[in-house]
Amino acid sequence: MQHKVKVTVIDKKLYPELQAQYCSDPNSGACSCYHVGDEFIFERYGTADDFWHMGLNTLKQTVHRAEATAGGTAFPHCSEAWDAISRYIYTGLQGGSIMRGWMRDERVMIACCSDGTRPVIFKIERMDYKAVYVEGLCGPDWESRVAEALKGIGAVETVIFREDYAEVYLTADVADEVLKETVEGCGGVKVLKVE
Repeated sequence: MQHKVKVTVIDKKLYPELQAQYCSDPNSGACSCYHVGDEFIFERYGTADDFWHMGLNTLKQTVHRAEATAGGTAFPHCSEAWDAISRYIYTGLQGGSIMRGWMRDERVMIACCSDGTRPVIFKIERMDYKAVYVEGLCGPDWESRVAEALKGIGAVETVIFREDYAEVYLTADVADEVLKETVEGCGGVKVLKVE
């Protein structure tokens, strides 16, 4: 099983009375680094190591300009946010329980940055998947058949096709042999390996 971590900005708070009382700029306003709906995907395998780079280029979706958003192309995550969420990201990338016993799903954590006058609230999700490498004829019709067949397995959540493999996202472990048989059962390909 392999793992990625998705981080989503789910809310932003602002306490103007605290800013007025304590900040050098009493009108600092809400955090400008993040926007509700921003999504970041962290990967850590092979030469890819988004964790090591504090999430630079992990931004996958924003309602704002990517170059002006933390985790985009110009700068990594805000240090206040990184300090609060990095341990959960690292745990998820290693396949660990992010918050067993506290959250309903141990693969999920809700956390916020430590800026007391304008905190940003994040949803951190461990995404479990297996890569199914194939050899043979593939195309949109084949991908549709395979995605439908794989989703017939109760624990399969999403299927994303890459150049020579499919990422099969799971809510629980599925035996490699079950994935192999399901994909090969759609015809046209041979499964080389499942990682």
